[in-house]
Amino acid sequence: MTPVHVLVLGGTTEARRLAEHLVARDSGVRVTTSLAGRVAAPRLPPGEVRIGGFGGPAGLAAWVREHAVDALVDATHPFAATMSRNAAEAAAQAHVPLLALRRPGWVAQDGDRWHSAGSLAAAAELLPALGERVFLTTGRMGLAAFAGAALDDLWFLVRSVDAPEPPCPARTEVLLDRGPFTLEGEREIIRRHRIDVLVTKDSGGDATAPKLAAARETGIPVVVVRRPPVPEGVPVARTPEEAVEWVVRRLHASG
Repeated sequence: MTPVHVLVLGGTTEARRLAEHLVARDSGVRVTTSLAGRVAAPRLPPGEVRIGGFGGPAGLAAWVREHAVDALVDATHPFAATMSRNAAEAAAQAHVPLLALRRPGWVAQDGDRWHSAGSLAAAAELLPALGERVFLTTGRMGLAAFAGAALDDLWFLVRSVDAPEPPCPARTEVLLDRGPFTLEGEREIIRRHRIDVLVTKDSGGDATAPKLAAARETGIPVVVVRRPPVPEGVPVARTPEEAVEWVVRRLHASG
């Protein structure tokens, strides 16, 4: 029996775990993980790996057809809205099933002082009323939203895996680091840099959640940028294990 070829749009811990599960199967599945190439030294998953963009939905659909992909899993970051839209369009063009693998978002707990924002720009607008020393943990992309003159009096600690490119906030210190992070480490950052407001995307997961607990302990406000919705009509798995079950169903259907 010809193996089912699964293309995983990756770059997340869940994508890597899905590839590990699929590659560990004795037979029946061939897995290729696609990485965007925005991180200088990504953690490569097992199986086949391709790095780089596809050139939009048409390019992705062409790749899917050329490489006989049987199923597509969008396991990109919850905020990779453009790639998710491209995946939905490409799956429709190539007539292959598509699954979105999305870790659950965070839920506020007692003691949290969360302020919801629909975008990075909206988050930036909230900051002057909330604090003066900002721990910005939204990654290196999109920093232009915080670079306006209205925020020049604020100081930003920007944490990212790779060094950000301008435009950046006028008063910025960059902290290069990669999760998972510890509660003790996040407490120390808040203490040492005298942070009085945290900005984060609702990425979900455990790797970066300790900053929320540290903010709760110190009583500082947190601006949480809401994640974009999954494209309409695309089924969602919340864990890699659920995604494996979906792939297995495709395997049985093709058999």
